[in-house]
Amino acid sequence: MKHSKIAIIGGGNLGAAIAEGLIKSEFVVPQQITVTRRNLAALLPLETAGVTITSDNEKAIKDSDVIIVALKPYNVKEVLEGLKKNFDPSRHIIISVVTGVFLKDLAAIVNHGVPIFRAMPNTAIAIQESVTCLCYEGASDIQIKYVTDLFDQLGITIAIDEKLMDAATVLGACGIAYALRFIRASTQGGIEIGFDAKTANLIAAQTVKGAAELLLKLGRHPEAEIDKVTTPKGCTIVGLNEMEHQGFSSSLIKGIGASYDKIVK
Repeated sequence: MKHSKIAIIGGGNLGAAIAEGLIKSEFVVPQQITVTRRNLAALLPLETAGVTITSDNEKAIKDSDVIIVALKPYNVKEVLEGLKKNFDPSRHIIISVVTGVFLKDLAAIVNHGVPIFRAMPNTAIAIQESVTCLCYEGASDIQIKYVTDLFDQLGITIAIDEKLMDAATVLGACGIAYALRFIRASTQGGIEIGFDAKTANLIAAQTVKGAAELLLKLGRHPEAEIDKVTTPKGCTIVGLNEMEHQGFSSSLIKGIGASYDKIVK
């Protein structure tokens, strides 16, 4: 499957980000990628890079082997119902990155044995730094390896039970926004204590990146790293305690819970 052609049905923010990441990773050459969207003007940068852009979903499927569905949840059924005759179970695999659409729902629409994957990446996939959670139905070992390898080029891939996919959406995909809001708040604090906005943003962003790398590369618990910088009577512990008094951890946990409730209700 190494030289498979890939069609991304739905070239919105996530679909375009996947295309960008695939190009940067060199997993495929741009000429092996087709991206569809009604408004093609938004995809002109991809076309310049060598990607085929089109508003013809049917042709994109016929010309490709791997079909990444990046549509909005509300129009998945309508669009795929109109395209299902074009799927060939001996050739195609479907990868859905759509929130809230289950494997059984996709299988019921396509309805003739095409291997189906659900993947939940985040927008950092455009720079090959996503975490992508993956589950599947009816796929062979070769197909599972291919899809895992594909998303491993774009960050890290974690296989999970489908029942956790909504939770993965909140923690991994919505989590990008949570992390960015933290960086923005840190930047505002940095401005208040004397930095210009650009410098404060750079310090805050690199600090968050460094903190994440400590956990990923060393496999440590966050509290172990926190303890290293919280000296007795020091400024770090004073700041942390004040944040906790103001509900820092509890508000973040409640926010994650609220996002999850919005998906499952």
